[in-house]
Amino acid sequence: MESQVERNQTLRQVNLIRFALPIILFVIVSSYESWEHWILNGKLEYDFHFTSEILFFGIIGPLAVYLVLSYVASLLKKQNDASIELEALNKSLEQKVAERTEALKTRNTELAYANAELQKLDQLKSDFVSLVSHELRGPLTTLTGGLELALQDRWQMSSEARRVLEVMAHESERLTKFVQTILDVSKLEAGKLILNYGPVAVLPLLQKVVVTLFPNGKRSIEWDAIDNILPVWADETYLEKVICNLFSNADKYSPPGKPIEVSTHLSDGFMDITITDHGPGIPAEMQNQIFKRFQRLERGDRIRTEGWGLGLYFAKYLTEAQGGQLKVQSPIYDEEAPGAAFTLTLPITREVPEDA
Repeated sequence: MESQVERNQTLRQVNLIRFALPIILFVIVSSYESWEHWILNGKLEYDFHFTSEILFFGIIGPLAVYLVLSYVASLLKKQNDASIELEALNKSLEQKVAERTEALKTRNTELAYANAELQKLDQLKSDFVSLVSHELRGPLTTLTGGLELALQDRWQMSSEARRVLEVMAHESERLTKFVQTILDVSKLEAGKLILNYGPVAVLPLLQKVVVTLFPNGKRSIEWDAIDNILPVWADETYLEKVICNLFSNADKYSPPGKPIEVSTHLSDGFMDITITDHGPGIPAEMQNQIFKRFQRLERGDRIRTEGWGLGLYFAKYLTEAQGGQLKVQSPIYDEEAPGAAFTLTLPITREVPEDA
């Protein structure tokens, strides 16, 4: 790109030429016409042709050249001024960019430091939760075992003592499950939860969960499961926990006497397991929130439900860790009992995958 010095030099040369060239042209034309009309003829007298040629070629022509060169000089001056303004603008922009870049570097450094601090705090939180959970699990196991041992002679106790011990045993078991859930969530979020994949038979696992959670027909189950279900590729232990959470959630929010519906079907190499309840349903604005930590819904009948809002969060996290999906749909039925359907989708397997 042409420098400012070069542009100024060019402008000075054009200004010099626009004055010098007309004078030179006038001198040349005047000399030639004088030599042609006066010297060759040997007469110094008035000649119309001499006058007209001097006027046209010696004055009008150089004047036109002067005007053209003046116009060119004005364009060059405008270009020069514009270049000066552009350079000043570029310098200003460069300075602003440098300032913004420096500010951005400072901000990025601050953000990196803040992020490192947040990660450190998150790790401390996880370590603290894990430590507390580990420390609680031992005493809780001892407490639960002692309560179970004491309840072996429950019929020799008074009704009040028996009721207190049964409540304590129930709460101890509930707290033990909560501590184990916290440990599993911490391991899963830290990427330290080990999943042992393999083919899992779906129907026997569903039946096992139902028998465990609802002994003696405590809750009626309506089955719509297809025969000859292919196994899914998952970790059986943690898949059982996911299904337990979904059944417990359906039982928690369904009115007494209402059945829980269980259905399965195949779709493009995946198995869909749907568990549907007849509860109050889930508002549309809450259907994404319920899968977050410590998010809970009340039943709507002013009866407080047990739980800490970790079941669905853990179930969704575990399902996605096993290559599946967990979705909810509500309402399902009428306005009095809208209900909710949770669909667990997992890949099926006809044989053990090569990368197992």
